[in-house]
Amino acid sequence: MRERCADAMSIFAEYDAPNLFITFMANPKWPEIMENLRPSEHTTDHPDLLARVFNLKLKSLMDDRTVHGAFGNSIAQVYTIGFQKRVLPHAHILMVLRAADKFSTSEHID
Repeated sequence: MRERCADAMSIFAEYDAPNLFITFMANPKWPEIMENLRPSEHTTDHPDLLARVFNLKLKSLMDDRTVHGAFGNSIAQVYTIGFQKRVLPHAHILMVLRAADKFSTSEHID
């Protein structure tokens, strides 16, 4: 764990401080989850389903970022996945943007 933290810090020392801090959280009410539960079941009964849908949506977000340039083009990124007390996965994503894609004012952020 310490080595990974040190690796992340060395990435930011090489490129720059992160420009974006994105938190992506699972939603137990996502339609993909609710459609696969029986009426008497809850998402806490199927943490595997919640984790699978979360991973697919996170992959989609990362593909949007890398393939389609959502948030601008990044030159470095680091992310980690954690779990909250209620078994909800979440990801913290730190991104270093190219100089041309950095947000200079709050009006540039939608």
